[in-house]
Amino acid sequence: MKAVGKAIPHESAPLHVTGRALYTDDLLPRYPNALHAWPVQAPHAHARILRLEPAPALAVPGVVRVLTARDVPGLNDSGLKGDEPLFPEEVMYFGQAVAWVLAESEEAARLGAERVEVAYEPLPAILSIQEAIRQGSFQGATLEVRRGDVEAGFRASARVMEGALELGGQEHFYLETQASIALLDESGQVFVHASTQHPSETQEIVAQVLGLPRNRVTVQCIRMGGGFGGKEVQANPYAAVAALGAYLTGRPVRVRLNRLQDITLTGKRHPFYARWKVGFSEDGRLQALWMELYSDGGWSQDLSEPVLARALCHIDNAYYIPNLQAVGRVCKTHKTSQTAFRGFGGPQGMVFIEDILDRVARSLGLPPEVVRERNFYRQEGGRNITPYGQEVKDVERIQLIWEELKQSAEFERRREEIRRFNTQSPHRKRGLAITPVKFGISFNFTTYNQAGALVLVYQDGSVQVNHGGTEMGQGLHTKIQQIAAEALGVPLEAIRVMPTRTDKVPNTSATAASTGADLNGAAVKAACEKIRARLAGVAAQRFGVNPADVVFEEGQVYSLWKPQERLSFTEVVKTAYAQRVQLFADGFYRTPGLHWDKTRMWGKPFHYFAFGAAVSEVEVDGFTGQYALRRVDILHDVGDSLSPLVDLGQVEGGFIQGLGWLTLEDLRWDEKGQVVTRSASTYKLPSFSELPEVFNVRLLPRATEPGVVYGSKAVGEPPLMLAISVREALKDAVAAFGEGIVELASPATPEAVYWAIEKVRQRALVTGD
Repeated sequence: MKAVGKAIPHESAPLHVTGRALYTDDLLPRYPNALHAWPVQAPHAHARILRLEPAPALAVPGVVRVLTARDVPGLNDSGLKGDEPLFPEEVMYFGQAVAWVLAESEEAARLGAERVEVAYEPLPAILSIQEAIRQGSFQGATLEVRRGDVEAGFRASARVMEGALELGGQEHFYLETQASIALLDESGQVFVHASTQHPSETQEIVAQVLGLPRNRVTVQCIRMGGGFGGKEVQANPYAAVAALGAYLTGRPVRVRLNRLQDITLTGKRHPFYARWKVGFSEDGRLQALWMELYSDGGWSQDLSEPVLARALCHIDNAYYIPNLQAVGRVCKTHKTSQTAFRGFGGPQGMVFIEDILDRVARSLGLPPEVVRERNFYRQEGGRNITPYGQEVKDVERIQLIWEELKQSAEFERRREEIRRFNTQSPHRKRGLAITPVKFGISFNFTTYNQAGALVLVYQDGSVQVNHGGTEMGQGLHTKIQQIAAEALGVPLEAIRVMPTRTDKVPNTSATAASTGADLNGAAVKAACEKIRARLAGVAAQRFGVNPADVVFEEGQVYSLWKPQERLSFTEVVKTAYAQRVQLFADGFYRTPGLHWDKTRMWGKPFHYFAFGAAVSEVEVDGFTGQYALRRVDILHDVGDSLSPLVDLGQVEGGFIQGLGWLTLEDLRWDEKGQVVTRSASTYKLPSFSELPEVFNVRLLPRATEPGVVYGSKAVGEPPLMLAISVREALKDAVAAFGEGIVELASPATPEAVYWAIEKVRQRALVTGD
């Protein structure tokens, strides 16, 4: 049986459920003399540090050292743009770490941090997108996507509408908080265990802070207990603090944030605000769209600019808009530096266009699903070109998924059933919506679209695979194991995937942008194919055939001409070793065909598009705004699935995380700039009670994607945006209480739904219905 495409459990599933899976902080017992680090956090959103006196902390029993800016031998910056001082002179957000205390125990470090004396001069703080716009507080470049003549499009439109929408942020709330353990060996080498999605960048930042060449820093990530983008760059300062402590004291240093620290110190999904104007025909076809997007980037640039760029590249979603102008700015505020989060700006862009299409449909008295379908990308007449110049080659897949899902979800029957229910039920209403997803796969930053691998075959036929991707529960190592087994023709049990280390595979790209399997899988496959070709030459000598006629399958090697005569993979390997044939190989992959001018926002930034669609049904209580998710049907395109169980889990999990962002997770700051939703008691996460009563998830069959490893497609991020269908279903239910356009805040909490109901009720009263 083929290894690729086989439905197998996650490779670490037994370790996960038994608690034997090790994460970064679980390694602490290996270092009994480790010091513990604790941050000194500022009680202001914006302030100048007038004086910092660490001496009182040193009087606390167990405190060994207090780290400050004076201790940094290299560059006092934990970012790549020079705007993220590891030890700041000016506080830029509430809770920012201004110093770190090292002690023999975590408790001693905490007590020491309380004793550090810091004098502050409070300064005015900008705490909202609107205030940043008023004050002109921006960072990074102004980005713009443009096509056609927007003003001419408006003049040609039968109707023109304007509006605005604000989207809330989202806390990553990974199970494993930020964690690093650093140590110094006898030769002065720095070794860092880090919970990081980007070991090579963590290596770069540690070397930068210590003033060392990168070959003296090794970073390893065994696995993460979740990342979702929150550990793409924001793991770096904690690794740097641990490494600095180890470098100065000669002892291992552990940094592990508790939940409160993690929420107050780390970035979130970017809140967004958009103002827009849309022109459309009487049958609901968009003619022109003008939009201004603003994101809340927080105190430093981080990844805010590329997040904004992806948002701009996804405001079209699955729709052709002939005349479009969208301009975006990143607001600089005194908050945590907002960062990557699953979807990376794409979800925000898509919510805006879906909200607009719903408003267009209701203004015309048309079903929203009809208006959506009328605006789909099409093959004819150049209607398959995005506003940034990329062709949507398999555009027909959008329509295919749409039609198949409507049929399997019994959309038309249920639409009529819901209409009858709503007619008979004055105080409870149901809503139904179907929304598509078209999500581009590749990094915005073209350089990152590369990966390396190192595959080692031992004389007993066992195989060790090293690659640059990190495992965060998403099943990347499972897919890599299957790819290696398939490429070498050996059983899955013969493959061992190693923890990610910068001294095995250098210059790795982040495991992000849904590219982990695409990039690293292709690199591993390339390495395995080199080894297999060498082994085929050895086996061909034994069989007396051409190497091209040698077959490797499930640990057996044979000739096409005499399949009954077989050798074991191990026998061939031993023979190759005896003949001094190289049994290890490197692999490299670079995504072909990409070109992107980020200043013009033009080119081909994506290797391909992932597609999907979801149908969601809700029931809403008109008195309270409380609602239940009755049923969800999903059809998602993952190409030829590398690992169907893993992919189904990713689709389900991504959808639920998107559901949380859009309906539950109400991230709030107070007037002091302090995160007030800083625990599970005040920040509502999805749980079993929010799961749909009926949840049908299918992967699109016969969906081979040419030019990607074994015909597969990325699956990490696109499913999150399927949850937009829930928001649109809520709007559909709200509309049944009154009439006209539905204005629903995001997240659509029960309170937000209630106030949306009140607006449509009041509108109905005014018009006399």
